[in-house]
Amino acid sequence: MQIGIPAEIVAGETRVAATPETVKKFIAAGNTVVVQAGAGVKASVPDADYVAAGATIAADAAATLAGSDIVLKVRSPQPEEVALIKEGATVVGMFDPYRNPNLDIYAGRKLNSFAMELLPRTLSRAQNMDVLSSQANLAGYKSVLLAACEYQRMFPMLMTAAGTVKPARVVIMGVGVAGLQAIATAKRLGAVVEATDLRPTAKEQVESLGGKWLDVPMSDEEKAKALGTGGYAWIPSEQYVKDQAVIVDKAVSNADIVITTALIPGRNAPRLIKAETVAKMRAGSVILDMAVESGGNVEGSVCGETVNTANGVKILGIPNIPGTVAAEASALYARNLLNFVVTLFDQSGAFAINRDDEIQKALLVTFGGDVLLQKK
Repeated sequence: MQIGIPAEIVAGETRVAATPETVKKFIAAGNTVVVQAGAGVKASVPDADYVAAGATIAADAAATLAGSDIVLKVRSPQPEEVALIKEGATVVGMFDPYRNPNLDIYAGRKLNSFAMELLPRTLSRAQNMDVLSSQANLAGYKSVLLAACEYQRMFPMLMTAAGTVKPARVVIMGVGVAGLQAIATAKRLGAVVEATDLRPTAKEQVESLGGKWLDVPMSDEEKAKALGTGGYAWIPSEQYVKDQAVIVDKAVSNADIVITTALIPGRNAPRLIKAETVAKMRAGSVILDMAVESGGNVEGSVCGETVNTANGVKILGIPNIPGTVAAEASALYARNLLNFVVTLFDQSGAFAINRDDEIQKALLVTFGGDVLLQKK
């Protein structure tokens, strides 16, 4: 089968969906690979590297997509791209499915669309396909560096002849993959780190990385709910929300750097920090809102902009943080896609979508002219 790798056209997207490493493996499995000229340049992969791996370079998107049975992308196809894709082709990428307005367009083209964000993360065999984790890991690391570049003081404590430099106080809100990597990175840079999360089980992870857990009192009933759902689906009581707000307000008000990471699939990001809390922070403090593309965790954050508040706080609304480390992000993402795509071939090597397979079933959002996804 022919696998097509077009250049990404969404503004600011620097990643590419295949690398020479994965191209070699696709070709070794009996496929042909066509890469659009320049598709990997922003991820530090020149066309010559794809050619050396056995791929064919196409002049433009039309030439890349017209004959491709499988299309690998980072971002979901835009309407102008859909018309170029072969009818009935299979497209694999990150579709932002619950907010994507183009699902009917994909169905009209009879595309088989697999949204990698919908991967069942509880399945052990799916772990090497988990694009959210691979990209969040990089985002957590880079978010600390981006915040450090805007912070006008030092991270570590320094003892000098001119006096002592105090360490930066960093607060991480949300202790998933990105949050844990942010904690580890901030600690390596010498900061004092505090973290909070709705999941009580995250306490052990935070402390194992050297962070301090911001504890919110929980009733026995709430603990049972949080533990029973893994911490992601339970609805806190009104009292818990109030207690959490007090603790967050105090920690953030005293912080030098705050990084928020909370996302909810299919919904806008939860608002974690209010403007009145930002107003209490010291001049020179920095907040990086990693959820800014989904509505933001911080009141006042703006996607793609740095907001300078009246009291001298910088709120960074940097979108697509994995794209700022495009070479590594592309390498990990491409491996995730490779590991998924091989499941689309049966034992004889023939392409065969299996809608009974629990992974394929979970990821398939359009198929044979129908939209399968039930939006929340």
